[in-house]
Amino acid sequence: KMSEGKRDHPRLILHNFITPEECKELEFIHKSCSTVGYRPNVFSTTLSHLIATNSPHLLIPFVSIRERLKEKMEETFGCEYELFIEFTGLISWCRGACIGWHSDDNRLYLKQRDFSAVCYLNSYGKDFKGGLFRFQCGEPATIAPSAGDVIMYTADDRNIHSVDEVTDGERLTLAMWFTRDSSHDEDSNLISRLSQCSSPEFPLPLPASANMYWFSPHQNANLNTGFDICVARLHLLGFGIHSLQEEDRSLDASEQLMGPIQLAKGGELLVRKFTNVLHALQVVQFCNWKASELKTSKVGYDAVEEVKAISQPQLETINALNSVFLPDKGLVTTIFGCLCSNGEEKGSLNLTDVSSAITSWEEYTCKLLKELLSSLPQWKTYQTIHRVESG
Repeated sequence: KMSEGKRDHPRLILHNFITPEECKELEFIHKSCSTVGYRPNVFSTTLSHLIATNSPHLLIPFVSIRERLKEKMEETFGCEYELFIEFTGLISWCRGACIGWHSDDNRLYLKQRDFSAVCYLNSYGKDFKGGLFRFQCGEPATIAPSAGDVIMYTADDRNIHSVDEVTDGERLTLAMWFTRDSSHDEDSNLISRLSQCSSPEFPLPLPASANMYWFSPHQNANLNTGFDICVARLHLLGFGIHSLQEEDRSLDASEQLMGPIQLAKGGELLVRKFTNVLHALQVVQFCNWKASELKTSKVGYDAVEEVKAISQPQLETINALNSVFLPDKGLVTTIFGCLCSNGEEKGSLNLTDVSSAITSWEEYTCKLLKELLSSLPQWKTYQTIHRVESG
């Protein structure tokens, strides 16, 4: 419960509330699914977006975290069993992103928000610089977070706050808002969307419209400056893309990413085809997340046969795609690159690693899908997304 001094500015800071493994899993989801966000240099992944892009199983890692946060929120602010989750999203702030003094209910369409929670998935000074969270009044005034930390506070003008400009790296958070108004319950909306999902077979991600992935520094759709987020995230890990549709001249450039593609790196090509760019990105980000485990488990050494030298025509296709989707590679490094990290990322994964990670990624996806399908009947009955004991 709130101490005397906190009554004027009710807030709570919790350290290590989210485990390091949970932070890494949510980072994997965000880096393989995010779209352009609601502010300049901000990127977001919402739960409804995961459903819309045929990755509904990726809701499962959020379930227990959302439950724990809601329970803690109700306990802290003395509103047992009254709260509904209004919004859940992964939000990253990159170089140049900032926001001035505001409260979280400061717009007419946000008046339903009663409480806010910001969970940090990476660490100040290590993964990003700048981007400090500041409260206008009361203590603590400034938050320099570590991965796993959570700030909870009332969404009204007792907790006016700002975020300093991010100067380097990507500041990654799980943001949640809570409401007493059941008509703004996120769960019932999500459950109704999930009920319309027809695919019990293996789900391959399906990209949203291309403009949702196009980042432009001027917030306009000028295709000469900017980059495609999916292609950029692959590029940061050292991978290029080769479209298998380049012969089809009738296709609009953006449609090249919606069909079969292959991954390239260092003059080599992975023979394995991915259904679309999002499929390739999920596998590569999974491989990056699980790299140390996958290396020790020595998966599939026959994968070497899957890698071959790039031919000249293939190289021309790769370069042509880069000129469309990464016209400004320097901007990718400016927005996503982090000088504070050890800079090993780009060289650490190779095509053989990715090839041997595919099976593990499929097993992970199947496990989550199985849990989703077994939980859904209970979720529908109670109209809440909650942990369902299997058995």
